[in-house]
Amino acid sequence: METNKKPDKQLRIGIVGLGGRGQGLLSILLAMDDVAITAVCDRYEDRTEAGARLVTDKGRPRPFATRDYRELLRRDDVDCIITPSSWTSHSEIMAAAMKAGKPVASEVGGATSVEECWELIRTYKETGVPCMMLENCCYGREEMALLNMVRQGIFGELIHCQGGYEHDLRDEVSLGLDQRHYRFRNYQHRNGDIYPTHALGPLAKMLNINRGNRFVSLASFATKTRGIREWAQTNLPAGHAANEAGFVQGDVVTTVLTCAHGETVVLTHDTSLPRPYSRGGRVQGTRGIWMEINDSIYLEGRSPKHQWESFRNVIGQYDNPLWQDSDVATFAAGHGGMDYLILRAFIEPLQNGLTVLPIDVYDTVTWMAVTALSEESVALGGHPVSFPDFTRGAWIEREMAPQHRYSLD
Repeated sequence: METNKKPDKQLRIGIVGLGGRGQGLLSILLAMDDVAITAVCDRYEDRTEAGARLVTDKGRPRPFATRDYRELLRRDDVDCIITPSSWTSHSEIMAAAMKAGKPVASEVGGATSVEECWELIRTYKETGVPCMMLENCCYGREEMALLNMVRQGIFGELIHCQGGYEHDLRDEVSLGLDQRHYRFRNYQHRNGDIYPTHALGPLAKMLNINRGNRFVSLASFATKTRGIREWAQTNLPAGHAANEAGFVQGDVVTTVLTCAHGETVVLTHDTSLPRPYSRGGRVQGTRGIWMEINDSIYLEGRSPKHQWESFRNVIGQYDNPLWQDSDVATFAAGHGGMDYLILRAFIEPLQNGLTVLPIDVYDTVTWMAVTALSEESVALGGHPVSFPDFTRGAWIEREMAPQHRYSLD
C-alpha cells in the first residue's frame, strides 16, 4: 500500500536531549507548521531552558520543561518522542517511550551491549509501538541516488561495500568535559567502532539487511591510541583533564562484516588524527564501482574503458524524487537537507497512521549492535564474533515495509 497523502494532523513532539545536536534538530522542527513542540527535557537545566526559549522565540507556546524525561512520557499532549541525548541513554529512553505508548526516534549511536538491543526488540514485540533511528545519511542525496542505482541493478550484483566515520574530532573530544559532551568519557573507557551508523545505515539498506540478507559475523581491529593526547598536549594547559585522562579508544578502528549471501562490508572509525571529513564510501558490484573519496564512478559499458568518470555526471539521472521535487530543495539547514528529510521520514508516516517506519526497530538494533560487537572483537585481538539475528529467521522472507515517499526498502 502506498501512502502519499498530505497529512492534516499536527504531531505533538517531546524532545529529550538539548545539547548542540538537540537544539539543531529543534530549530529544524520549528520551521515545520505541521508539528508542535509541547515538551522539552535535558539533564541540565540551562539546556532545558534554552530549548524552551527556542520555541517561544518562534512565537509558539512555551513547552512543558523538565529534567526528567519520564515526565514527558506521562503527558497527554505528547504524541511521540525524539531523543538526541547521549549515546548510552538512547536505549533506556526508547524502551520507556515504547512502554508508554509513544513512538520514538533516537539520534544515532552504538549500543553498549547486545542485551540492550534484544531488550528493544522484546519491548517492540510487547507493545507494537514503533521506534526509529534518525540516521540522516540514509537520506543524503548521494546515498539515495546510489540506493536507486542498486535497486535498478546498475552495479550488477553487489560484492563489497566500504564506509566510515572519518572526521577530525580531536578538539571536540579533548574539550568534552568543558562542553559537557559525552564523547570524552566514551573515548576514555571504550575501544571499538563507537560511531558506525553513518556509513552502515545506507549500505545495509543497499544490501537488503533484515529483508532477504543479514550480517553473520564481525571482526574489528584497533590501532594504538595517540592522536587525542598529542592534540591536548599541544593545545591545552598541562593540568587540563584531557592531559590527565588515559584514553583507550584506538585512533583507527577497522571492522569487517560478512553477509549471509557472501558480501563483505568494511567500516572505518577514524576521528583522532588530522584529516579532512569523509565517509569513505565504496559500492562495488559485478558491473561497476562507486567511490566517494574522489567522487568517482566506473560503470562497465558506459564509462570510458578503465577510466573513472565523475559521479556528478551520473547522479542527476538517478536522483531520488525527494531530491528532485520535494521541499528539501529549498530547505538548506541540517547537513544540506538530509536532517530535514530524516525528521520528515519519522513524522509523516505517524501522521498518516503507519506503524512501520522506514528505519524500523530491526534496522535500529542491527546498526547499534555493531559497536558492542566491535568492542568485543577488539578485546579478543580481532577474533571474529557471531552477529545476532535479531529477526529470529524472519529476514529470509520478511515482507517489504509499506511504501510511501520516504521508503528505503
